[in-house]
Amino acid sequence: MQSDEEMMRKAAKRADDKIGFCIHFSIYAVMNLFFFFIWLFTKNDGDSFPWFVFPLVAWGIGIVAHFLGVFAGGSFRDKLTEKEYSKLKKRNR
Repeated sequence: MQSDEEMMRKAAKRADDKIGFCIHFSIYAVMNLFFFFIWLFTKNDGDSFPWFVFPLVAWGIGIVAHFLGVFAGGSFRDKLTEKEYSKLKKRNR
């Protein structure tokens, strides 16, 4: 059983992680729009390769990993932490 203080610390960490993801995603969206408009205004009548796709995809992979770590990985981490805690507790008896 966790104390209220521990649960409050965990809740604050999760909230910080979610805020961090929102900031990361916002910067991703703004910068990729910026890259798109640079490409759009500097291309030569359709002959220009859409180079903005490279940072869009590469950074997008990082965004997906960050999303999974924040929103899907938390429960896995909690389960693994509880399992390791139980193992350590059994050893120290």
